[in-house]
Amino acid sequence: MKSKAAESIIEEIIDQYAYADKSDRPWIIGFSGGKDSTVLLTLVWIALRRIRESFPNPYQLKRPVHVVCNDTMVENPIIETYVDEVLSKIEVSAREQNLPIFVKKTTPKLDESFWVNVIGRGYPVPNNTFRWCTDKLKIRPTSSFLLEQIDEKGEAIVLLGTRYEESVSREKSMKKHEVKGNRLSKHTVSANTYVYAPIKDLMLEEIWYIINSVPSPWGFDNSILFKIYSDASADDYECPTVVTNKEHASCGQSRFGCWTCTVVKKDKSMTALVEKGQEWMKPLMKYRNSLVEERNLGENRRDKRRNGQRAIDEDGRNNGNYTGGYRAKKLRELLEIQRELQKERPQVNLINNQELIAVQVIWNRDGIFEHNVADIYRKVFNRDISTNNIKSLGQTERRLLAEVCEDNSDYYHLIDNLISLQESKTLLLSKYGLHNDVEKQIERFINPEKQ
Repeated sequence: MKSKAAESIIEEIIDQYAYADKSDRPWIIGFSGGKDSTVLLTLVWIALRRIRESFPNPYQLKRPVHVVCNDTMVENPIIETYVDEVLSKIEVSAREQNLPIFVKKTTPKLDESFWVNVIGRGYPVPNNTFRWCTDKLKIRPTSSFLLEQIDEKGEAIVLLGTRYEESVSREKSMKKHEVKGNRLSKHTVSANTYVYAPIKDLMLEEIWYIINSVPSPWGFDNSILFKIYSDASADDYECPTVVTNKEHASCGQSRFGCWTCTVVKKDKSMTALVEKGQEWMKPLMKYRNSLVEERNLGENRRDKRRNGQRAIDEDGRNNGNYTGGYRAKKLRELLEIQRELQKERPQVNLINNQELIAVQVIWNRDGIFEHNVADIYRKVFNRDISTNNIKSLGQTERRLLAEVCEDNSDYYHLIDNLISLQESKTLLLSKYGLHNDVEKQIERFINPEKQ
């Protein structure tokens, strides 16, 4: 290998894996498919392959290496497709090369997904002061897998693709937890977990040099990754990069995240992708921008939070969670975008059926009966959503109920709503608070003027 820095890291990884640590504590590589995690896995893979070549005895490869990729379920579709293809290739190649590398894809719990919280519960989309997404969508899913490994082996080692050069704050944070003379540092959150950052000293130029000059050990085409970064690099993000082919475009430090990310005012990577030919993403960008622009409009918010606390700001604007009408509006818009995108890209799925069912369950629990997920879906797609888990009143039951309530149709709607509400305890959510929800629905019926 031409890169002395990369060669040195490979030798260090071999020593750490086979000699310095005699235990079989699993290695867990956080893999996003980005440039840093790709280089990290590349160097670990080459190290394991050399161990196998030098020591035919399989005992030297007793330590499992888990490649863990977290899918927030709102990933940039281009990145999601790329990562899925890479993970599939990694899984197959690891078996073919007889290496102890295992792929694990984690996802948020259904109850904690982005759409279940925004369209279902009406949570205002995240911003810098209310950044609830990181914990629910990223930290908890991977932490759950990490705890499983710790329970099984007692301890685990997390390999990170973090580098000093990324930022001053990153370097300061990394050095704060390092132990001088020791490759491993204690995990800042998880007990019985250690952190190993083999590529921490690499510069950005070295990262791209490795990607462009070292063939992917799992047989993928690294030029695809380079092109994705190049296409997503906005002008003010670009930086000169040392590459092996002078025809390569400059590729900066593009950041890929959720396509719905509202923490930043402008998604520069998605904007750059659209400007460089990915025009099919325009509706996604427009929808994402609408989430930011409409976040604090009083007409979209209730005057109470989900816990019942009054939520009106100094100017008299509602500041609670989203209204039922706004949630229904954003669901319809999202499904319309999904319908149009799937005409040419059937693999793009912005919200899945499980999430749609969960949204309906929460609407029932919130007493939102004037809007119905199944009706919205039917109007958009001209077909019924698959709701195998939802039990609604059949035609016979509805006819009998209508006959019994013939003198007052309001009672028919009340009973129908209460049945839907009760059914929600068997779907997605616990029945905690169901009694209060039922009482609130009856109170709405008896005293509508208080609502």
